[in-house]
Amino acid sequence: MANVIIKKAEKEDLQQILELQHLAYQSEAVRHDDFSIQPLKQTLAEVEQEYGKGLFLKAIDESDKIIGSVRAYAENGTAYIGKLIVQPKMQSQGIGTKLMKTIEQEYIGMRYELFTGYKSTRTIGIYEHLGYIRFKEQKITDKLTLVFLEKCTV
Repeated sequence: MANVIIKKAEKEDLQQILELQHLAYQSEAVRHDDFSIQPLKQTLAEVEQEYGKGLFLKAIDESDKIIGSVRAYAENGTAYIGKLIVQPKMQSQGIGTKLMKTIEQEYIGMRYELFTGYKSTRTIGIYEHLGYIRFKEQKITDKLTLVFLEKCTV
């Protein structure tokens, strides 16, 4: 993970983040046998709307290429964290963990909540390693159940 820098994303970064999101979520679609998942269908206009209500972070390499991202927004004392993505070839190098720790620092003293697909055992393991605890499951389709996790720091 040498030379990976985490910064706040700018509006000009959103197209590149969306492209990376579409790439990163291919494995989730395969894992859940469902290519209609929201991260694959999300449009640039929808990402821009999310950007307007929260915070986007980006992980960049030494050539300033975006290789990861995460986003969050706060509401009623909870920071809702979403779409932790890392360039598939760069996964398992600590970039996702670094993104998560950085986004949590932006919302100190809050409860954190996120979700992922129930078959995403590696991702769930990362979250649990960071102190997140499962608190709910929600069936979305016959193929997809979401696992909700939380971390309380107060």
